[in-house]
Amino acid sequence: METGMNKGVKAITDAEFENEVMQAGSPVLIYFWASWCGPCRLMSPLINLAADTYSDRLKVVKMEVDPNPATVKQYQVEGVPALRLIQGEQLLASTEGVIAKDKLLDLLDTHLN
Repeated sequence: METGMNKGVKAITDAEFENEVMQAGSPVLIYFWASWCGPCRLMSPLINLAADTYSDRLKVVKMEVDPNPATVKQYQVEGVPALRLIQGEQLLASTEGVIAKDKLLDLLDTHLN
């Protein structure tokens, strides 16, 4: 169903983090989630929307928290769902918990324009 390399949300692991996030040429939105997390199900469509809407200037990846403790620790993810917007080594924005669509789009617009 994916149409291009940048389309859609790619699931990554701790092992892929350096390559997929740190080496990305654009900002990266990391979506931290867990299979047991009810609110994460509310966030998933929003994350997909962000990936589609900003596909030209944003990479979107998702990380399941339980199998990827190194990245969770590095970015101090306290609970899920959580978002981290990163460009290179720099953390641009961070959220914990479910956020509304307009808040997510505002956050992205602020850092991507």
